[in-house]
Amino acid sequence: MRYVSPAEAVSVVKSGQRVFLHGSAATPQTLIKALAARKNELENVELISISTLGEMPLAAPEMEGHFYINSLFVSANIRQAVNSSNGDYIPIFLSEISRLFEMGILPIDVAFIHVSPPDKHGFCSLGTSIDVARSAVRHAKMVIAQVNPKMPRTHGDGIIHSKDIHMAVWCEDELPEVDYRKEIGECEIKIAHHIAALIDDRSTIQMGIGSIPDAVLMALTNHKDLGIHTEMFSNGVMELMRKGVITNAYKKKHRGKVVSTFAIGGRELYDFMDDNPSFRFLEANYVNDGAVIRQNPKMVSINSAIEIDLTGQVCADSIGTYQFSGVGGQMDFMRGAALSEGGKPIIAIGSTTGKGLSKIVPTLRPGAGVVTTRAHVHYVVTEYGVAYLYGKNLHQRALALRDIAHPDHREMLDKAIFERFKLKKLA
Repeated sequence: MRYVSPAEAVSVVKSGQRVFLHGSAATPQTLIKALAARKNELENVELISISTLGEMPLAAPEMEGHFYINSLFVSANIRQAVNSSNGDYIPIFLSEISRLFEMGILPIDVAFIHVSPPDKHGFCSLGTSIDVARSAVRHAKMVIAQVNPKMPRTHGDGIIHSKDIHMAVWCEDELPEVDYRKEIGECEIKIAHHIAALIDDRSTIQMGIGSIPDAVLMALTNHKDLGIHTEMFSNGVMELMRKGVITNAYKKKHRGKVVSTFAIGGRELYDFMDDNPSFRFLEANYVNDGAVIRQNPKMVSINSAIEIDLTGQVCADSIGTYQFSGVGGQMDFMRGAALSEGGKPIIAIGSTTGKGLSKIVPTLRPGAGVVTTRAHVHYVVTEYGVAYLYGKNLHQRALALRDIAHPDHREMLDKAIFERFKLKKLA
């Protein structure tokens, strides 16, 4: 492994190149800051990544013309850039991102990654985020790593030999820490209890990002022999493993193992994951493959949304035309769970926004993106109950969703239902 200064490491980047940034808790801050310092030397460098955490100086307004954010997912630190002339968003399922690299649709000149130190055999680990990073490393012309003893060594697909790293920077950066449990309120607790009632013992669970998934995990302490097959997880999984609730004993795929592509949590979680054979961190094109997901019986997929219309169309990535997040793995798991024996795909959504507006709406806002189609939706859960839409016609769906909307908005929804369906009789 050749260790150099951050400035020397990022000197390999040239104007007009495409640079991949490792994501989530593995966001390579040392390399990012060093690249930002080269602003005046570079033009039209394209940056691609999935979710990133921490500071993102490359997305600052003054970087326009020097760096362009062309993101595969939209996290908070790049949201302004993506919705400006200095960035854009590529809609794609998480399960298919690696194909963009493999097929040469997005050839990568340089990959910035964040790894654990090499072991006695020379192998490093991509640590907290395998997702699409392993594929990016495989297809990049040059790989630059920041090597950090605080990065946990994880088992699975994230192993990379030091000989495959062209240059390395030693750092001891703290990994980003997130605790979604701090955001859990009364609404999330009520939703979580509704969802927990839908989950059978011996189910395998996927959960998305945010306070509702963690609230659900907190509500599962009396369940038995649960399994995890998910694109990501946070602190709540560790706690249920310690309590013996998550055993992974009845999964069909990777029995006895928590399967994921990345993790975001606190330092305690990262230490718990380190060299822990109970975890398998695998590439997203496998973990999020519906054909793999469906093989686990009683697969439960829990995902959130920004708004949902009365027919069941789910907008989860934009507020009108404003790009807020991304498609991610929601559809991968919603479909996989639906096809699993005894599976349950669930959309969890608070009934109102922070401003008191209904999230269950007559029609989606103009420009809103449909992430999960109405044909894929089975369960929708708010703090007011559960609506089961599978097999229901449009009118029946509208009535079911009205019944779990906030009481202050049900009259508005009733009027919209009457205007749309008039006196149409229910089948």
